[in-house]
Amino acid sequence: MIGAFTFNTSQRIVFENGSAAKLGEHAAPFLGARPFLVTDPGIVSLDLHAPCEAALHSAGCHPGRFTDVIADPPRILVEAAVESAKAHGATSVIGFGGGSSLDVAKLVALLLGSGEDLDNAWGVGNAKGPRLPLILVPTTAGTGSEVTPISIITVGEEEKRGVVSPFLLPDLAVLDPLLTLGLPGPVTAATGIDAMVHAIEGYASTSANNNPVSRTLAVEALRLLGTHIQTAVFSPADVEARGAMLLGSMLAGMAFANSPVAAVHALAYPIGGTFHVPHGLSNALVLPHVLKFNNKVAAKTYAEIAAVPFPELAAIQDADERADRFAGKLAELAEDLGLQTCLREVGIRETDLPKLAADAMKQTRLLVNNPRELREADALQIYKAAL
Repeated sequence: MIGAFTFNTSQRIVFENGSAAKLGEHAAPFLGARPFLVTDPGIVSLDLHAPCEAALHSAGCHPGRFTDVIADPPRILVEAAVESAKAHGATSVIGFGGGSSLDVAKLVALLLGSGEDLDNAWGVGNAKGPRLPLILVPTTAGTGSEVTPISIITVGEEEKRGVVSPFLLPDLAVLDPLLTLGLPGPVTAATGIDAMVHAIEGYASTSANNNPVSRTLAVEALRLLGTHIQTAVFSPADVEARGAMLLGSMLAGMAFANSPVAAVHALAYPIGGTFHVPHGLSNALVLPHVLKFNNKVAAKTYAEIAAVPFPELAAIQDADERADRFAGKLAELAEDLGLQTCLREVGIRETDLPKLAADAMKQTRLLVNNPRELREADALQIYKAAL
């Protein structure tokens, strides 16, 4: 019997090579006269935003810009972006870049449109809205943020905190594979693994809203990502592989936006918050160890999807063995892609692990979705295994 569920995603999605240069055409109903672009210095240095801005000018708009987004954006940066958008008289917000730029853009649109206090919006379903019209244009294939109702911000020195609300879903998501062609190999690898984690955790989530739509999307995401990630990393100009990764990332985003992620992300967040390790790499470092911990209760679930990215695992009939090899193959994939594979390689010492474990326990929003209950002592053992 199929249980009750809800499924939310972005209102409109455009997937097309060169679609960023047609932004004015695609987003005409939402833009208003003074759209506001939220991006980062790397995008500006590469001039990736130029076709987008040219399209806005051609549409008769007067765009403004905030270009100071950094990885793991802090609250003060969000507040600065809101003030900049307010000074511009923004009529809409365009997030252009990686997950951090899209997350900041979501909050700029929400806070400027509603006037609410961010302190009242933290958590699930607490944002009141409305927001300004919102367009999201990803330049990496990883977060799936263009189709998720989630924004993650760093609060204080290290804590990651989220706003989760349907108000954060954009009016339009524009997926242009050409924007990802210049992405360096290590970033392609880490963001690609991040997307695979979204699909795996979304499929296995114990959320009451785990549903057939999310699971179907997760499977197709894993097929696309598993088939194309090595080509995208080692043949970065392959447009077909880049497009498949971007689409796979989006589908994984749709999956976990409705069937939320769990302990992999909960244990990854403190690594990123404390040691400023990129989010995708943080996920990759703990992924196989969390799966092995979960296998005690979730081996059958992982066995169902193991052969999707790794077809050779289909020959293994025993679910426990297949699930164990699935975790091992994911670890091998990260190594083959040239990523760091243990915490020591990113500067984490054994003496750091108790604090990481304690901080992971703060991610109750995520831990509740894990197939196996995970306590602080378990988190410490997982970090030790990843060291």
